[in-house]
Amino acid sequence: MKRFVVVLLIVVALAGAGYGAYALGYLPAEIMQVIAAPAADSAQRSAQSAPQAVEEQAVAQPRVLADAKVVPLLRSDLSMAASGIAVQVNVREGDRVQAGDLLIKLDDAQARVAVAQAQANLARAQANLEKIKAGARAENIAVAEAALAAAQANYDKLVNAAAPGNIATAEAALAKAQAEYTRVTQGPTEEMLIGARANLASAEAQLNQARSAYNRIKDMADAGMRPESLAMQQATIAYEAAQAQLNDMLNGPTAAEIASAAASVRQAQVALETARNAMPSDIAVVAAQVAQAQAQLDEIKTGARVEDIAAAEAEVAAATAALQQALVGLRNTELRAPFAGVIATLNITEGEQVSPNAPVIQLADDTAWEIETSDLTELDIVGITQGRSVTLTFDALPDLELSGVVSRIRPIGQDNRGDTVYTVVVTPSKQDNRLLWNMTAVVDFGVK
Repeated sequence: MKRFVVVLLIVVALAGAGYGAYALGYLPAEIMQVIAAPAADSAQRSAQSAPQAVEEQAVAQPRVLADAKVVPLLRSDLSMAASGIAVQVNVREGDRVQAGDLLIKLDDAQARVAVAQAQANLARAQANLEKIKAGARAENIAVAEAALAAAQANYDKLVNAAAPGNIATAEAALAKAQAEYTRVTQGPTEEMLIGARANLASAEAQLNQARSAYNRIKDMADAGMRPESLAMQQATIAYEAAQAQLNDMLNGPTAAEIASAAASVRQAQVALETARNAMPSDIAVVAAQVAQAQAQLDEIKTGARVEDIAAAEAEVAAATAALQQALVGLRNTELRAPFAGVIATLNITEGEQVSPNAPVIQLADDTAWEIETSDLTELDIVGITQGRSVTLTFDALPDLELSGVVSRIRPIGQDNRGDTVYTVVVTPSKQDNRLLWNMTAVVDFGVK
C-alpha cells in the first residue's frame, strides 16, 4: 500500500509538471481501478437520474387523451305520425335508400274516405259561392216581377173598384204559372247541376266511410243490430237519393212534370175566369202584398249582399282547410326517407300495429363520420375549445392516424360511474371508408 501511495504521489507531481497523461501509463492496474471507480459511480448516477428527469418533465406537462366512438354525421330515429296497420315495409336492415323513398305504408282506407268527403264539401261550398256571386237568374226575376204585377193589379182593382172580383190577381197567377211552365220545360241550370253533383259526391264519401266501418264488424254475430249497420243503410239511401236527383236533372223533365206545370196554367186560367165574380178583399192586406212583392223583386235584382258573399267565401276557406287537413292525414300514413343513407335498425314488420311517434327505423348516412368522446372528465374539459386541432387513432385500424378539429362541445355533463364526463365532437380532416359505426377511437388533445 505504501508503494501505491508513493507512486500516486509521483504521478501527482508529474501531473503538476505537465506529464500527467504520460505518467498514467505506468500506474499498476489496482491504482487505475481506484482512480476509475469514482468516475464510473458518477456516470451511473447520471444514467439513473436521466429517466427521472424525463418523467418529471412529463408530469409537469400532461397530455389529454379521451376514448371515443365513430358515429355518423347524419343519423335519425324515424317514427310514424299516425297509428295503423303496416301494409308495406319496403326495406330491410342494411338497405341503402335515397331521400324521398317510401319506407313504410299504413292502411289508408279511412284517410282516403276523409279526403273524398273533404273534396265534396269543398266542391259544394265553391258551387254555393259561385251561385251567390252570379246573382239572380232571368227566370227568377220574371217570376218576381209577375208576383209584383199580380199584387199591384189586385190593389188597383180594389182601390178603383173597377171589378167585383180579383181579376188582376188571377192574371198575375196565370203569368206566374206560365213562367213556371217555361222553367220546367227548359230543364235544370248549370248551377243546379253543380249542386246536385256536389251532393252526390258528399253522399258517396259518407257511404264509403260507413261501408269501411261496417266491414270491420260485419262478421260479428250481432252485426245487424250495431249502429254501423244502421249507418250503412242510411248512407246507402242518401247516396241513391242523390244519384236519382242528379239523374232526373240530367234526363230532363218527365212527361208528368210537364203535364203538372201545364195543369197549373190551366188552373190559373180557370181562376182568372172565376175571379170576376169574387168579392173585394181588404185594401190594407192587398197593399201589404204589393209591398212584399216589391221588396222581393228589389232583393233579387240587387243580388247578393257583401255579408252573404263573405259568409260563402268563409265556407270555402273552411272547406279548403279541412281538405288540406285530410290530405295531411293521408300523407301521415306514409314514412319516407328524409335523406339518403343506410337502414341501421328496423323495428316493424308487415301486419303489425304501429303507434305514433314510436321509433320504427334508424337511418344513418355512412359516407360521413364524426368522433364523439365518452370519458372526458370535467378536469380535462377545461381549456378545450371549439376549433382545436386533435389527433385521432383507432383501435381496429392501428395504421390509421387522422387529424381533426373540435366542431362542438356539449355543454351539459353526464354522470359516468361517479365521474362527470363531457362529450366533445370532432370532425376528421378526411373520411376513410374503413371506418364503421361505433368503432373505438382515441382522441389526443395534446398538452393540457
